[in-house]
Amino acid sequence: MSGFLVLLAQAVIYFAAMAIIFNFRRVIGIGTFYCVLGAMHFLETYLAAVFFIELPFGLISPGSTVMFAGKLAFFLLLYIKEDAESMRQPIYGLLIGNMLMVVLAMILRAYNDPVSLPGYNPDLRFLDQIGFLMVWGTVLLFVDLIALVIIYERLSELVTNTPAGRIFLSLAIVLSFDQVFFYVGLHLLSGVPISAFYGGWIAKLGAAGFFSIMLALYLRFVEAAAIRASAHGTIDVFDRLTYRHRYEKLVEQIGKDALTGLQDRGRFDAKGPVMLQAAMRSEVSLSLMMIDIDHFKSINDRYGHPQGDKVIRLVADIIMRTKRGADELFRYGGEEFALLCPEAPPGATALAERIRAAVATAPHPGLDRPVTISVGIATFPADARDMRELLMRADASLYEAKALGRNRVRNAAAAGPRP
Repeated sequence: MSGFLVLLAQAVIYFAAMAIIFNFRRVIGIGTFYCVLGAMHFLETYLAAVFFIELPFGLISPGSTVMFAGKLAFFLLLYIKEDAESMRQPIYGLLIGNMLMVVLAMILRAYNDPVSLPGYNPDLRFLDQIGFLMVWGTVLLFVDLIALVIIYERLSELVTNTPAGRIFLSLAIVLSFDQVFFYVGLHLLSGVPISAFYGGWIAKLGAAGFFSIMLALYLRFVEAAAIRASAHGTIDVFDRLTYRHRYEKLVEQIGKDALTGLQDRGRFDAKGPVMLQAAMRSEVSLSLMMIDIDHFKSINDRYGHPQGDKVIRLVADIIMRTKRGADELFRYGGEEFALLCPEAPPGATALAERIRAAVATAPHPGLDRPVTISVGIATFPADARDMRELLMRADASLYEAKALGRNRVRNAAAAGPRP
């Protein structure tokens, strides 16, 4: 069989087998697809290092040309039909597995007298070479896939939105990049001639064309659901491939109240003194409003806790929509909220009245009674010298508002100067 037919047969069988496994991922699990990719990684690297076919335009390695190009194509299909997070998992698995292989091989080198068997001679030097190429290849794969997805997304804006065209151009650009850097590593390690670079590059462009056509046909006739047309941003793709968005999401969730999404008591305890110090340095005022939902226990007792939770969420939403942009709102605890307002006086009372009126006039589906709030206000430096005293004065004003009949605002300044 001629070299060209060998490469073509390998490409057809590779695509058919991987396409079938991918298509049945909902039945057999996406992990099966990942395992097949991983199982062929060693053979792919081995063939890329030692097995070459000579064609008129240079030396061709089936491992580098067919198997690696096919792997990139199916990673792109995984991104198109699933998402960047699904595509990311096998990359990290391959990288960690290859590094582990190198470490284990290094440990075996500590044993200098392995048993000789007829016809078999352990070649740890070859294992070292393959290990280096596998790690180097996987690092390149990681870079390749980030570039592949970004280019694929950008092509829809700049060049073409045709699936076959986008896939081909994305694969051709990334495979060209990969050919340069993988050849450098391979040449330094085993001294392969320059004809392997040119031949491999031409063959990879041909493989890009073959797999692009096959993927386009697969997307047209096998999984014909609409392909995502809107482009993801470069930063979004990078974040999803590197877990950065998971870290940022975790940081964002820390200090958030689960029911309302507001900042919680811990954030208040941390941010309050910082805002007070800033007010001191700038010689401006800082007002604290303590806001409490009136008769909330009776709402829970009569209508149930799920309805009580709805009331808390609605009141939180009203306060968020009514407060100023620079004000910081916290769920202090239970049905109580704290609102820190920089440079509020003399408008703090007016703002509190707007919030109170907005809550009192808001409809509450499921209740046959209005919901009201009471608000206590204290201001630095007029009413308090530090955060502890500011909280005490605002809390005392809140209790005064409740004692006076609820559904009202009480300012510490109305109760006279601080003691």
